[in-house]
Amino acid sequence: MTMLSTCGASALIVAGAAHAQTAAPAADASDGIVVTGFRASLKSALDAKRKDTRVSDGISSEDIGKFPAENITESIQRISGVQMSNINGRGATISIRGLGPQYAMTTINGQTIKSADFTDGFRFDIIQTELASAIQVIKSPTADMDAGGLSGTVNIETTKPLDYHKRQLVVSAKAQNSQYAGGKITPKVGVSYIDQFLDGTLGVYVNLGYQKLNDRADYMWMDRWTTQTVGGVSGILTPRRPRYRRIDRETERLMASGGLQWRPSDRIEVGFNAIYAKDKTTYDVNQQVFLFDTSRITVNSVSNGAATNVTATNFTMENNRQHEDRNLTTQLYTLSAKWKGDNGWSGRTIANYSKGTSYQREAAAILGINIASATLDISNPEAISFNTSSALNSTGTYAPSTLTRNEYPNGATRQMRTTEWSGQADLYKEVGFGPISKLAAGVKFRHETFNRFVSRHDLIALGSAQPAASSSIFPAMATYNYSVSGFLNNASGIPNAWVAPDLAAYDKALAAAGITVPEIYAPEASYHVDRYMPSVYGQATIETEIAGMPLRGNVGLRYEYTTQKVRGNVTGPRSDGYSEVQAKIGDYNLSQKYGNLLPSMNLVLEPAKAVQVRLAAAKVLVRPIMDSNTSMAQTSSSSVSGGQRTFTVDLGQAGLKALTANQVDLGVEWYYERSSAIAINGFYKWIKNGTYTSLICPSSFNGTSLAKNSAGDCADAAGNAYDITQSLNDPSTIKVKGYEISLNHSFDKMLPIKGFGLIANYTRVIPQKLAVGTGYTIRNLSKVTWNVTPYWENRMFSLRASLNYRSAYDQNSADSFFAREGHTVKARTQIDLSAGYTPDAHLSFTAGVINLNNSSEKAAYTGTSVWQESSFYGRSFYASASYKF
Repeated sequence: MTMLSTCGASALIVAGAAHAQTAAPAADASDGIVVTGFRASLKSALDAKRKDTRVSDGISSEDIGKFPAENITESIQRISGVQMSNINGRGATISIRGLGPQYAMTTINGQTIKSADFTDGFRFDIIQTELASAIQVIKSPTADMDAGGLSGTVNIETTKPLDYHKRQLVVSAKAQNSQYAGGKITPKVGVSYIDQFLDGTLGVYVNLGYQKLNDRADYMWMDRWTTQTVGGVSGILTPRRPRYRRIDRETERLMASGGLQWRPSDRIEVGFNAIYAKDKTTYDVNQQVFLFDTSRITVNSVSNGAATNVTATNFTMENNRQHEDRNLTTQLYTLSAKWKGDNGWSGRTIANYSKGTSYQREAAAILGINIASATLDISNPEAISFNTSSALNSTGTYAPSTLTRNEYPNGATRQMRTTEWSGQADLYKEVGFGPISKLAAGVKFRHETFNRFVSRHDLIALGSAQPAASSSIFPAMATYNYSVSGFLNNASGIPNAWVAPDLAAYDKALAAAGITVPEIYAPEASYHVDRYMPSVYGQATIETEIAGMPLRGNVGLRYEYTTQKVRGNVTGPRSDGYSEVQAKIGDYNLSQKYGNLLPSMNLVLEPAKAVQVRLAAAKVLVRPIMDSNTSMAQTSSSSVSGGQRTFTVDLGQAGLKALTANQVDLGVEWYYERSSAIAINGFYKWIKNGTYTSLICPSSFNGTSLAKNSAGDCADAAGNAYDITQSLNDPSTIKVKGYEISLNHSFDKMLPIKGFGLIANYTRVIPQKLAVGTGYTIRNLSKVTWNVTPYWENRMFSLRASLNYRSAYDQNSADSFFAREGHTVKARTQIDLSAGYTPDAHLSFTAGVINLNNSSEKAAYTGTSVWQESSFYGRSFYASASYKF
């Protein structure tokens, strides 16, 4: 049960890595002042960071089932160098030190957990917070860690039941309301249980949780642009496809986790952990797509090389209502054993299996009409003006006789599965070789798979049997419709209400007419990937002194070998005229092998009792990644919009090399008093083989001649457009540098009232290359992020506010559906607030507001000040209670 707001999380996060703090923190009585609960957890986290040899930061739960955040992503975004990306205003994925979600590795107890959707980066929002007793973001790896985190590794530690010395049972309940989702209150319930048996040698932990969430987000954006000659000046950037989108989302989550820990003696320990998380989400997507004809756009005003006011005449508008089902599951099962022998020998073995599955199905009704004229004014990004000659909220606008398009269903089904089997063995020996106090060596074998199966269900697959747009079998909008209102926070300058088709009525109408739309396999978008990854490492632990100053740390070398096999389909045009998918005419297999030596070093020098100086260096890697726009195999698909067919082709990335980076960290930490510390850390990263995707227009594709047309689209002689992308390795070295500052300060010695404190962090990332262009581009990178959290807590009450700032960052269509031609998301600040009441050791209450200041997201066309997107998702309120037996 989430018991503390997102804002309170930062007070733990900046404090430091809490990977060793899995038990409930005990009261601290140093200096004669008793500190319990949240502040004790802060101190424990600081102690853990201080003891760690790696550059890391983290957070820990205050107690079993009591994690300080709304979800894991919103919590760890407050760690220095970590940036969050949200979906519908809900934290989903994270970036570390300027590198996107795909460059970070996620592990549970040091073992890989597979994402349910491997094209999005790891989705933290499907993992409930009760899973974690501590989370650490490791920025400088050691040789005994799996490779795969180019930017860093997020490790989630689960509860260890033998760390608790008595039975505990915690039940919790929560109510949440997303302001923008219609005022519905959604529940969350959970139970956590810990017990010990067999004279305290066997520990058992079980957690069960269920949650329901509703949210909504509204978007208005410019989907596509063109260039025109205005007043004799060519190349004027001109909007040509404004678009509305409202997303109503309903989510149900179920998570179960548990573990056994058996310690029959001081020499042997056996553990087993299991995690199952299910996320079932339905999307109701309402869209209005305004397809301006480029030959009928009149530019009324120009500013800084862009049209800021245009009038479009005689164009098509498509009313698109889409239902999406997304079922995601993630599972992980880990069996481990530790052994401690004589003469300083010890060892461990681990077997791990993880699987993520994703089922996504969309079905849209698309109604096309002609609109006589519209005027769009984007000169003031804070007050966009858009007026159409047709009333979008009138059912009469969609009279069957006026429809140019009337299709249902239209959409795809995507099924993805990723798995990993792994086994490892490690051997340790305590030694006395000068500064070396311990040696470690180990081997590991990992086998991961990625499987993608895509099919489509489109009414046009019926060919000549497809009903005409005006056919009487379709439900009339005048009788069957869905009203959309209050769009974009009731913006006054735009039509903020419209009517949408009733999808249930379409289902009934097609069934009554005896029409069944087939599900047709899309071989061009389906593939299978195997990766076999054996590895071996050696590592030495260092404990010595230099000029009387303690020095500790480790040096090591890891070797990772990769064999990758990609199986896909050779495709060609179908013979039945249906061009949304292709026909399979053969198979292809592509293989590659490569090896990487990965040295690492982590050193901590203590020139004074309260001061630590850290130096870390390593080579890191991430294997070729997949996102929503690229795949390992060549894929192609097509769609029709505004009477124009567009072929979307990805040439694949099966031959890409692994991305590697050499990195160095240098930092100083000063633990100047109890529960107070300041840390400054600088970092430098040299990235090689960075991948980038380029939109190209070859002279021909599959025997069809291509060339750029007047609208700037790559097209054939028949007017069909081709969006062809190619993924490449950039041979140059891209540099990223920056620094992080974190502060954790208690005001107990300064104020007469105890319990006040401040947590703050600031990160500055300086990339060599940020502007979108040829070569590897670092996207989703905010150059500046900071968080400030003032708090107050005593034995019964707590109060926390958190201000989170993220500067502007660039995205393309692989990062966001709203950035097809690139955009720059503007800087934003979000404020969260929470309050807690704990009347006794058993009962506690929390209430909070997320996004108190109703911060919205806005974007400009990449590299300009020209408006490109506005979105709103509102505030979220919650209240919770838990009872510990």
